[in-house]
Amino acid sequence: MTPTLTISRLTKRFQSVEALKQVSLTLAPGKRAALLGHNGAGKSTMMKIVLGLIPFDGGEVSVCGAHPGSASARVQVAYLPENVAFHPALTGEEQLRHYLALRGENPSQATELLSRVGLTHAARRRIGTYSKGMRQRVGLAQTLIGRPRLLVLDEPTSGLDPVSRRDFYDLLDGLSAEGTAILLSSHVLTEVEARTDRILILSGGELVAEGTLADLRTRAALPVAFSVRPAPGHAASLAAVFPEGVQGDDGLLRLSCSQAEKLPLLARIAALESAVADLDVIPPSLEDIYSHFSRRDGQ
Repeated sequence: MTPTLTISRLTKRFQSVEALKQVSLTLAPGKRAALLGHNGAGKSTMMKIVLGLIPFDGGEVSVCGAHPGSASARVQVAYLPENVAFHPALTGEEQLRHYLALRGENPSQATELLSRVGLTHAARRRIGTYSKGMRQRVGLAQTLIGRPRLLVLDEPTSGLDPVSRRDFYDLLDGLSAEGTAILLSSHVLTEVEARTDRILILSGGELVAEGTLADLRTRAALPVAFSVRPAPGHAASLAAVFPEGVQGDDGLLRLSCSQAEKLPLLARIAALESAVADLDVIPPSLEDIYSHFSRRDGQ
């Protein structure tokens, strides 16, 4: 399967600052990749290069088989910035009809696009009356014009309430299933943890880690946490069996171990049977993994 996006040894400098250093990655059709990194890590620079907005100094970039910014690439790519801006005097429907006409599409599709992002009720209201979350959904609707092969999304859920965020990711799931590749930048790690196929971590212009969440957990080798709730009257006996544990004020016994020790420890806890009322196994979160791989100023 030909990748939708291929980046090989990408380098970009701004005077004496090397913003991107030999970055290489591929994104296949239908795959969702989360691009993570602190401010200044190189995320925005990479997105701008993929969109053809700025040139690069070294390496190769192929967007849908074409040079970034070329007519062929632009017609197959859609972009949603963090802060979208539309004419406040236009209604949502008028704005979408305008964009459709610019793309050579039938303006009558505006109603369907607004429906897909949950804005049917506000289609004929002026955008100047919209909340930030509603404007963000108009932006998402315009990215769907022409069925793009690649979506580039920069903090796309900014301003959305929890229900709208869930609906947004449901929509991305549907687009992914149809073959659209998605490159998504976000600081909300809890959102992307379960809704992306690959994690890309940039730090200081370098791609310091990439892979599935399971891959990165294995590479990071961070400890696994256990939270054990003793059965009534068994708190002391459990603490004696696991002296390395920490007894919290909430009555829970907290343990941790390496990935290799996870199953043996689980078996030890399960063998206690009636002494244990409940058990939670807590693997390293994406935030833990990001903190492990990411580094600032070379630290």
